[in-house]
Amino acid sequence: MTIGMILFQDLTQLDLTGPFEVFGRLPGCEIFLIGENLEAVKSDGGLLLIPNQTFETCPQVDMIFVPGGKGIFEAMQNKKLLNFLKKQSVQAKYITSVCTGSLVLAAVGLLDGYRATTHWLSLSLLKLFNVEVVEERVVIDRNRITGGGVTAGIDFGLVVAEKLFGESVAKVTQLILEYDPAPPFNSGSPKTAGREIVERIEKARKGIQKEREEFIKKTFL
Repeated sequence: MTIGMILFQDLTQLDLTGPFEVFGRLPGCEIFLIGENLEAVKSDGGLLLIPNQTFETCPQVDMIFVPGGKGIFEAMQNKKLLNFLKKQSVQAKYITSVCTGSLVLAAVGLLDGYRATTHWLSLSLLKLFNVEVVEERVVIDRNRITGGGVTAGIDFGLVVAEKLFGESVAKVTQLILEYDPAPPFNSGSPKTAGREIVERIEKARKGIQKEREEFIKKTFL
């Protein structure tokens, strides 16, 4: 099983490293970290990630994966990246994303007519495309698998593990990772965080979300 994970500047590292941690423990999986070149890519938090393949050198993969992050604006305009996704999608068995990575897939039409999800702040942006948007942690529609925001990447990875290798392997992987969430606060979802906190975040992100909405409408619709 070959898995191609896209790297671009200002991605959210946990979108990538959460699933990577799961995939790296699955039997017989080979993971390609794919960038425009082999230079280090800096995450939106400053972590440096090193590609081991480029869009030109990467072979056909069984599963293509796109993370999200602040850099999706630029990723959605990167013709080399978008053309790579189009080319790989023809033969890839699975086309996947976590967080706002789904917007990159949508930008090239790879979610047209599919159910999919994204980070809660960007659900309205995904709805601008021809996508049936679902507000769930992980959404599977045929060979499209999308995860919600950031930490959903671990859940996403385990769902993929079950789909590829069965429930037993997925459960063993979860236990090895000791993935047993017990958050200190019940504020990990807009449904539970309380209106004051949700509005605070929405206000802080209003500018960038509006900018992204205008960009999508101008560029893709």
